[in-house]
Amino acid sequence: MSKSFGAMSVAQLSVLIQGDAADPVEVAEAVFDSIANYADKAVFTTLLESRAMEEARASSRRLREGRSLGLLDGIPIAWKDLFDIEGLPTTAGSVVLAKDMPAKRDAAVVALLRQAGMVAVGRTNMSEFAFSGLGINPHYGTPVNPRGTDLRRIPGGSSSGAGVVVASGMVPVAMGTDTGGSVRIPAAFNGIVGYKATRGRHAMAGVYPLAKSLDSLGPLCRSVRDAVWIDAAMRGLTAPVIVERPLQGLELIVPENVVFDGAEAGVAAAFEAALERLQKAGAHVARTVIPAFNEIFDLMTKYGPLVTAEAFALHRERLAGPDADRMDHRVVMRTRLGSKTTLPDYLAILEARSRLIADVERLVGDRLLAFPTVAHVAPPIGPLEQDDELFFATNNKTLRNTALGNFLDWCGVSIPCGTGEAGMPVGLLLSATAHRDEALLGIALAAEPVIRDDFA
Repeated sequence: MSKSFGAMSVAQLSVLIQGDAADPVEVAEAVFDSIANYADKAVFTTLLESRAMEEARASSRRLREGRSLGLLDGIPIAWKDLFDIEGLPTTAGSVVLAKDMPAKRDAAVVALLRQAGMVAVGRTNMSEFAFSGLGINPHYGTPVNPRGTDLRRIPGGSSSGAGVVVASGMVPVAMGTDTGGSVRIPAAFNGIVGYKATRGRHAMAGVYPLAKSLDSLGPLCRSVRDAVWIDAAMRGLTAPVIVERPLQGLELIVPENVVFDGAEAGVAAAFEAALERLQKAGAHVARTVIPAFNEIFDLMTKYGPLVTAEAFALHRERLAGPDADRMDHRVVMRTRLGSKTTLPDYLAILEARSRLIADVERLVGDRLLAFPTVAHVAPPIGPLEQDDELFFATNNKTLRNTALGNFLDWCGVSIPCGTGEAGMPVGLLLSATAHRDEALLGIALAAEPVIRDDFA
């Protein structure tokens, strides 16, 4: 039986590799053995075994020669199928791009993490073109949430395979993208940590877009410390500089509107229990209405969602041709709704967005926000595949809380805080206004052991 290196945190595995207790080649071999023995074959769209073993051997040589590249040297990582990998087409979870020209170079962040010594093991499955928070994919299969013990449950999307590959213990970290919740949702549903950076914090070159005014990047991993380490390397730093900040005196805002609407009892209970633990640790909580939340949804009703307008602009020609027949019909239906948003409508959305961001920044100040990442636990896959009306209603509810942060240009970290229905994980989302990532991550480092309940 292979060693479960993938079930370790990045920090735990780094100690073994840097301390010569584990060799990067041994680690890579064990990871691929774990992948081969995992029953669900829908988690990856592509494995990069030749590249990974070459990178692992190079890491092993460096370590033997005393030339370690740092904390991440030899650590395996999986990449969402949106990131360019040299020599391969970037399929974005779709069959229509499978025969596109291979990428001439790695995406910028792929290259940065390779420079840090990380080992790319494969590309993970996703919602087609990243346009769903559920993770269902009719082309490559839907990865099954490994936390489910009663039914086949969704992994969350669009970074579906990224959530499953970490939660299942195959790989310690996977990279995702987040346009409306696509890092934080699968993190919450799978009981792991997901960090969505402020838009623009990380280089987007070589990442297939969905909506450029909303797209951001972030890792799915086992701990906040792992996220801090990966974030540093994604910005070209040789070592992390973010330090833990005290919880004593921390000021948290818990919104009273929108985010708890229709919340499952188990989700609300797990969140409130975690909030109580934070208060006992010295945090101060203020519950207040955030008017911008309601206005955001009023804007969507009047003009259509910003993400849908930009997705339609990106895929307009594709939707008018034969490729549309080979796409997930639900993605096609949702994307075509963007045709209803006129240019004046789009400009009105952008103008209102700038105003709402400024309004909320004045209201929030240096405080953090806390609310459930998703108002429900991961639902069963079967009914969602069979009923389009249920699919769209569930998708909207799943994306609701996290999409607020994308529209308002926040950064956020989802941390497991307990369990809800059927023992499924619940996530607590800590968010901060734009470009306050260091403060958010520093507080999250201290808050994580207080927030967490059942998941290590």
